Amino acid sequence: MGIIVRDTATKEISFVMKGADVVMANIVQYNDWLEEECDNMAREGLRTLVVARKTLSQDQYDDFERRYNEAKLSIHDRARQMRQVQLTLEGDMQLLCVTGVEDKLQPDVRTSLELLANAGIKVWMLTGDKLETATNIAISSRLVSRMTPIYQFKPVKTRTEAHNELNNFRKHNENALIILGNSLMTCLEHYEQEFVELAMMSPAVVVCRCSPTQKAAIVHLIKKHSDKPVAAIGDGGNDVSMIQAADAGIGIVGKEGKQASLAADFSITQFSYVGRLLLWHGRNSYNRCASLSQFIIHRGLIISVMQAIFSAVFFFVSISLYQGVLLIGYSSFFTMGPVFLLVLDVDVEAKIAMMYPELYKELQKGRVLSYKTFFMWILVSVYQGAAIMYLGILLFKEDFIHVIAITFTVLIVTELLMVVVTVRTWHWLMAVAQIFSLGCYFLALVFLPEYFDPDFLTSTNFLLKFVALTAASCLPLFIMKYLRKRFAPPIYAKLQQSG
Repeated sequence: MGIIVRDTATKEISFVMKGADVVMANIVQYNDWLEEECDNMAREGLRTLVVARKTLSQDQYDDFERRYNEAKLSIHDRARQMRQVQLTLEGDMQLLCVTGVEDKLQPDVRTSLELLANAGIKVWMLTGDKLETATNIAISSRLVSRMTPIYQFKPVKTRTEAHNELNNFRKHNENALIILGNSLMTCLEHYEQEFVELAMMSPAVVVCRCSPTQKAAIVHLIKKHSDKPVAAIGDGGNDVSMIQAADAGIGIVGKEGKQASLAADFSITQFSYVGRLLLWHGRNSYNRCASLSQFIIHRGLIISVMQAIFSAVFFFVSISLYQGVLLIGYSSFFTMGPVFLLVLDVDVEAKIAMMYPELYKELQKGRVLSYKTFFMWILVSVYQGAAIMYLGILLFKEDFIHVIAITFTVLIVTELLMVVVTVRTWHWLMAVAQIFSLGCYFLALVFLPEYFDPDFLTSTNFLLKFVALTAASCLPLFIMKYLRKRFAPPIYAKLQQSG
């Protein structure tokens, strides 16, 4: 990164540039102390930065400005042409200084990384620091525990060197891996599949001297070969490409500015908040989306099954079971509130979720939302739709004229009871929604007399058969839920009982 400045007093024009020592070493004039000093600072855990300067004459500046403006107006390969013009200044520069800054860890970074590791989340550290600095940070943050041996991947530039080093690493794949960004690119160019498989088996991976482009490439690589969702966390402008390449980008607002935060999907102020973001909010989001999506499928399929059976009874004549207001009201006034308030459901309290990060591992098994759960909900929907329709016709043969009122009443109550079966922790808004839905149904009895006969619906005969029909529809599910909770409770149920 460089800038052109003019001294207002002397009118001298200077090009000042800063960058990593490995980049600046090829740009500055020859010296015999730059590499040694940078290595000394890196061993102390300091982040190094090299600053250089180059004096430009007025003619040189005018020529650069002309060519740079032409490149900016180019239609094809504008960025490449602009970069080529910039490169004409980056050479034979005078070395000004080397800076070393202590990069202190934020509070609770160690605890957060241990929490993520216990939750079964693999953590890779991608950094632009020198190898020694990156190693110190990885150990001090406990990304690499003190008991875990470290394997430093030797710098490789050719296919043969990469092949030999990968064979060596294969013998130590239980070690934490530390590799240079350029060496990583060499391995990926020739042995992409082999390297990723070995790196995935390593307890931790640290990629140092990593450019922003390489960070984004690594994220794409993990997504391609692991088939797992990837979250990228960064706090600086050089992390933007990585954050945008990930499935979930998390930006930290820090002293380096808000570029990462503005480009991310989620913004936090401290790294320690990542644990709660993933283990509590992320876990709840996944569970709630799974419950809500499958329940909505159930709500639509059960009425479709009833319509199919009704049409079959009338020799497949195209007659709608529920007309107009009832059909719209079923998916809005009568059931919308209780169903959509499943987004407030939680299985355990926040402190339990943070105390037992192993709960997060259950999500990785895919048991909450899978083909099995999908087909279970399909089976439940078909059973309940068939039970309501067939038993309704069987029990109310003499009152078949009231089939709409009979089946619709049982359908609404069944949906509300299914919400009761699904909910794990009640929220007061859920109870309000249940009462509101029942209130809408009773108002429909008053304002929709063409569909509901109040005298029939209040008769003892109807009430007894209504209870029997609802029990046939819902009681087996209540029994199954009780037996499962009694003899094969899920992990969260055991934690609730122990808490």
